[in-house]
Amino acid sequence: MHKFDDQTINDLEFPTIREWLMGYVISATAKKRLEELSPSNNFPTIEIELRKVNELLSIREKGEAFPALDFEELQNEIRLLPIQNSVLQLEGYTRIARASNLVNSLLYFFDKREKEHPLLNELFKQAYYTTEIIEAIEKVFDLAGNIKDDASKLLHQIRQKIKTIRSQINRNFDKEIRKLNNENVLGDTREAFVNDRRVLTVLSTHKRKISGSVVGSSKTGSLTFIEPQINIGLNNELELLLDDERKEIFRILQALTKEVAVFLPLIREYQSILTEIDFINAKTKLAIELNCILPGIENETRIELIDAMHPILWKNNKSQGKKTLAQHVLMDKKSRMLVISGPNAGGKSITLKTIGLLQLMLQSGLLVPVNPNSKMSFFNQILTDIGDNQSIENELSTYSYRLQRMNHFLQVSNKRTLLLLDEFGTGSDPDLGGALAEVFFEELYNRKSFGVITTHYANIKLKADQLQNAVNGCMLFNTETLAPLYKFSMGQPGSSFTFEVAQINGIPLSLIEEAKLRLDDRKVNMDRLLSELQKEKTYLEKLNKEHIDAQRLANEAREDFLHKKRHLDEKLKNQHETAERNNKYVIAGKKMLSFIDQFVVKSRKKDVNSPLLEEVKKHLTVEKTKIEEAKRIEKLKAQVNQKPSKKPKANNSEKDPYERHKIAIGSSVKLISTKQSGTVEAMDGENITVTFGFLRMKVEKDKLMWVK
Repeated sequence: MHKFDDQTINDLEFPTIREWLMGYVISATAKKRLEELSPSNNFPTIEIELRKVNELLSIREKGEAFPALDFEELQNEIRLLPIQNSVLQLEGYTRIARASNLVNSLLYFFDKREKEHPLLNELFKQAYYTTEIIEAIEKVFDLAGNIKDDASKLLHQIRQKIKTIRSQINRNFDKEIRKLNNENVLGDTREAFVNDRRVLTVLSTHKRKISGSVVGSSKTGSLTFIEPQINIGLNNELELLLDDERKEIFRILQALTKEVAVFLPLIREYQSILTEIDFINAKTKLAIELNCILPGIENETRIELIDAMHPILWKNNKSQGKKTLAQHVLMDKKSRMLVISGPNAGGKSITLKTIGLLQLMLQSGLLVPVNPNSKMSFFNQILTDIGDNQSIENELSTYSYRLQRMNHFLQVSNKRTLLLLDEFGTGSDPDLGGALAEVFFEELYNRKSFGVITTHYANIKLKADQLQNAVNGCMLFNTETLAPLYKFSMGQPGSSFTFEVAQINGIPLSLIEEAKLRLDDRKVNMDRLLSELQKEKTYLEKLNKEHIDAQRLANEAREDFLHKKRHLDEKLKNQHETAERNNKYVIAGKKMLSFIDQFVVKSRKKDVNSPLLEEVKKHLTVEKTKIEEAKRIEKLKAQVNQKPSKKPKANNSEKDPYERHKIAIGSSVKLISTKQSGTVEAMDGENITVTFGFLRMKVEKDKLMWVK
């Protein structure tokens, strides 16, 4: 593993990404790691880091109740705990208790989630859930972080005495104030505190009238501070008790430190876990802000960016309310050298930088702003030659600097190198520089490197078209409005639109036409041809998009129609069944009403209703028979419609009733269930491929009947 090229990191503005990340961290340790964050070519480690971030992103996106990361680092406490008879600062215990509580919450969260988030769960393998640390600290400290009165029996006794003496001191002092108020010997403030003792503010001219100890005076000397005689002994006793309190508190904290020190290995784990989670969480927050995901990671060298965004450009445009166009780029072994051409200010450099910056982010363990179907791989090195890099110190011109960079590229490039060369070959005589650039291009190609190159040179575009594993691409330009579209298209070179761009920038048409006359006709015609090809391609893409949209709308309308038809058919069927059922009830009701009308209630004749009852009985018997017959028919239908179970293989002595053993390729067969005829096209054991008219399908052998 070697360090990534610093010039590349600066050229692609990766330090800006670092700055954004540092705005999300809590701990100084995580912040330092992010300050030093740089791409790596340790592929297994990078992939683990990416998957950790992706696991936490998944938790955040699902809206799960992940514990809030609110903690302070424990480095001072970890340093002091091993020292014998050491005592932590009061804040140190609070930090440890908060860390213990947070890690307990995290352990609880990840419990039974090891399958969903295995890498994050792995962070806690040396930690364990315990409330002993928190309970030990809570025995000593209250919620406000003060030491409790009952932290020890002796401390409770001392504080009770302090409370009693202070109460007596205040009663005595208030009594003195009331007595002296009538004598007009006190200053305006009447009282003050000197060395934590409550004293009288006496006019200096009356100080000899007050019984007590003088403890000071005002700056002007007009006021004298006197401790009342009645409180001197009590204040001295209070000082002794306060000293006893300090000693007891020190003893309590010393004992607590020893108790907490037993958990030193676990506290070290707290520090490690929380700073690591903080580090991962910062990456996750950036991913959420930039709409980043983890693309598919390929072992073979490949870059397939779908809906890729340059994060810095996207964020700047968003702040200004501008739209950023996403780019789609595909580079693999068959298209590993991508030459991008097109107009100036058309987006060539942004496309190149988008590819480079996203690759740097990925290899720094950061998710990237692309479509989830995108695929990326790792490179051993990423090298750039972007912009004007003159060196005054070394007396290098831009072209000399670029030649030195190119010499370095030629020495180190291999099949795991990604080269990003902006305005390739510029800085010297166009013809001579173009020829040298073509040679460099071939050499880098022969080294099987991956490369993204922006250029205006026609010979480089032509060379990319000739080489098997190179491909042209262009930035699209609206030839009608003479405005760049900032959209990348692969497959063909682009015109530089030199004269069109000049026209946009206000150059007189007369000068532009004069310039055209001074060019080789073949070059003018080639540029015009490229322009026309791009115009036609744009038009075809527009037609294709309209066709796809129309087809999508037609499919949606068809699905909607079929859904509504199914719903209507079902509704009509239900209505028909309901109508039939209701009609049946009406007929039955009318029949019963006729029986009721014939029934004689009052008659002297004994068996006057016997014939009627016999008729009712006969009618009910017929209706019952109809119902049972209908049920029997439904049962038979259900049995017929059941999927036939697989029959056991017959013995050689048994004859197949459907003569299935005769079925062969070319045989005429019928589906047993539908009697539909077809021809056998292929056989794979018990699975037969049969053509039924225009339909071709696979059918199990038991479902077929041999015809001929």
